Amino acid sequence: MNTLVLNEVGMRDGLQSLRSIMPTAAKRKWIDTAYEAGVRYMEVASFVPAKLLPQMADAAEVVAHALTFPGLTVTVLAPNLRGAQDALASGAHRIMVPVSVSAAHSQANVRCTPEHMVETFARMCELRDQAGHPVTMIAGMSTAFGCTLQGHVPLDDLLALTSKVLLAGCDAVSLADTTGYATPGQVAQTLQAVRAIAGDKLQSAHFHDTRGLALANALVAVQHGIAELDASLGGIGGCPFAPGVSGNAVTEDLVFMLQGMGVRTGIDIERLLVCRAVVQSALPGEQLYGHIARAGLPRQVQRLA
Repeated sequence: MNTLVLNEVGMRDGLQSLRSIMPTAAKRKWIDTAYEAGVRYMEVASFVPAKLLPQMADAAEVVAHALTFPGLTVTVLAPNLRGAQDALASGAHRIMVPVSVSAAHSQANVRCTPEHMVETFARMCELRDQAGHPVTMIAGMSTAFGCTLQGHVPLDDLLALTSKVLLAGCDAVSLADTTGYATPGQVAQTLQAVRAIAGDKLQSAHFHDTRGLALANALVAVQHGIAELDASLGGIGGCPFAPGVSGNAVTEDLVFMLQGMGVRTGIDIERLLVCRAVVQSALPGEQLYGHIARAGLPRQVQRLA
């Protein structure tokens, strides 16, 4: 694979996991500087009640700003029908819907069973069709590799639920290591099994670095045909149900690894580090992660966007 899409999810998955509330102006600047660095896919907000997630109270405004950039694919998350309605009204290009494979995680995260969430997803697809919007509906298969609450998540459960979301009308499937349980061997086995069911609709993967394996898992995913990876600037975010979580795959580190492999992302890593500084200044007191930010770029790093 010579090119790969990196979807920056820090503005959604990163911020919603922090106690700090980033001002709307800072979110706009994050989008501005990420775009200048070459990022062309961003998950910028989650449509949930502000009283439950005040970090996302300005979702519609942030989406509106992101939509002003040519060539930028804007993704949002919607966990229920009301969220999907708001997401459709926002004009976002893609809607990510979390479908937990683990029954325990599903109850904790969206307060319903996985089967009920599939029914909700089908209704969301109907709403999209009725509205006539060309919106891509993505089934985000949460806890696909394991769950802090439930423990082992059988591969058969993932395959069965994936079959159901495909029948419900999803356009794309994303596998998420929500709690950082995945190992490279498991990633390879899981991708092969899901690919046999979903085919080309299995497009993306989302890894957390809870146990230090996000980059290794991402590498395996690329080797098994995944065309899009989620990552978060500074590795912020993570699942509240994963004790000791250190956040998502770090965007800067992932770009560096891929460039070293000759994979084009379209992202300028030096400008990306400027964007990281913008985020750091807007989140005083919050810890950001990443080896490249700490060690710096090698003097003779390959310049391949």
